[in-house]
Amino acid sequence: MNWLETVRTSLEAIRSHRLRSGLTMLGILIGIAAVILTVGLGEGAQAQVTSAINSLGTNLLVVSPGSTTSNGVRGGAGSATTLTVEDATALSTPGVAPDIAAVAPTTSRSTSLAAGATTWTTSVVGTTPPWLSVRARTIAEGRFLTNADVTSEAANVVLGSSTADELFGTTNAVGRTVTISSIPFTVVGVLTSSGTSSSAQNQDDQAIVPISTDADRLIGGANRTSVQSIYLQATTENTLSAAYQEANQELLALHHITNTASADFTIASQQSLLDTASSVTKTLTLLLGGVAAISLLVGGIGVMNIMLVSVTERIKEIGLRKAIGASPVVIRRQFMVEASVLGFAGGLLGALLGIVGALILPHLMSTQIAISPSATVIAILTAVVIGLIFGVYPASRAARLAPIDALRSE
Repeated sequence: MNWLETVRTSLEAIRSHRLRSGLTMLGILIGIAAVILTVGLGEGAQAQVTSAINSLGTNLLVVSPGSTTSNGVRGGAGSATTLTVEDATALSTPGVAPDIAAVAPTTSRSTSLAAGATTWTTSVVGTTPPWLSVRARTIAEGRFLTNADVTSEAANVVLGSSTADELFGTTNAVGRTVTISSIPFTVVGVLTSSGTSSSAQNQDDQAIVPISTDADRLIGGANRTSVQSIYLQATTENTLSAAYQEANQELLALHHITNTASADFTIASQQSLLDTASSVTKTLTLLLGGVAAISLLVGGIGVMNIMLVSVTERIKEIGLRKAIGASPVVIRRQFMVEASVLGFAGGLLGALLGIVGALILPHLMSTQIAISPSATVIAILTAVVIGLIFGVYPASRAARLAPIDALRSE
């Protein structure tokens, strides 16, 4: 019996037991679909995190204050008020940090805004004009803050696109008045959407005001000169490490700290944030993929069980084939082909189900699912391999049957 005849006979055996074959493929189908969806969820999550981090800006370093300690209890990172506007001014001096192209100190807190009878709670950010380039943002309408706005403590505000929509709808927001903490502000510009509205922090929902106005007219008090973070933009990607060292050394000197371990600030690079986020998402993907792989194992055991049942039911057929000259190799080959066909069919249907799920689920939940062609191909090949591996024992058992014992069996 040649290979073509073997395949034809195997397909006929599968067709004659459609229900049994379908149930056999079901285990592999579910396993393959689960693998594709879990890998897609992991890659989609990684893409979302990468997009959110990249939206912060390019060649970016973020300086954050240290933590506070009160009654022996340490606060979280960033809870101290150790960074000031003076620190940002020093870092923006070319002679001090030549590899830093721009510096943007920021303060931020959640505050209610009012436009007529409409109110909206958003993040009010106090900063300086370089913020726009450091954060890689652009203006859709109007203009951004200027040095004159900071110097004069102007009551001007630039709104994120989502904030402008919530307060003014489709009406042009530029030139309109927004009240923040009972102080009227004039909207001078609206930011272009960053496209990260689905992230944990909506970059399109914020109001940007001059940092001097925020400190003296909105915050006040003893902490008016403190900032929550300082964004630094290196001159190029290649000078990011040099910019880090320059910023670190200057801040240590300004804060009179001689021991680096005692620094009251931290500097995080964009790459370190990406590496950390990627490590977390890869670990979760491996964990979910391992759970999905168990489904494949169960499906493989199902293939072996069904093939053993098939061998038992077809003992007389096997005996007859061997009696008329079929060798053990031919018998083994036929059952291996049946097992591999079941694995391939289950893998192919599972891949289709996984792809359909990856296309539909993002519309039902706010999660991106990436379709990986390589993972799909590997999953299908894995299904075939599983069919072959778990079909070896049943095929070998069929090949070892003696013709006379097979023909006289009931």
